[in-house]
Amino acid sequence: MEKISIDKLHDLVSGMSEDELILDVRTPAEFSEGHIKGAKNQDHETAGSIADELKNYKTVYVHCKMGGRAQKAAEDLEMAGLTNIVCVSQGGMHRWMEMGWEVE
Repeated sequence: MEKISIDKLHDLVSGMSEDELILDVRTPAEFSEGHIKGAKNQDHETAGSIADELKNYKTVYVHCKMGGRAQKAAEDLEMAGLTNIVCVSQGGMHRWMEMGWEVE
């Protein structure tokens, strides 16, 4: 599984195509407090339940607040047979907010 930092994800966001998805695996409450524009929310504990939907994307970037839940969700999705998962394991939404990057 490929792993990247939240800084790298930030660099990629502006050039993302429609067949790429940012999957935010924080809780819905955390997500509602601010998230990366266009991100989809699915709690890390149930991320595997949308594996079939995620197969439609070229790349799915999985992130959370610090990296731990993203790692677990990414592993669950790979065990479900997905090969398009990129885990944002270094940093997360905590750093994104700390850097003052755009949220919605």
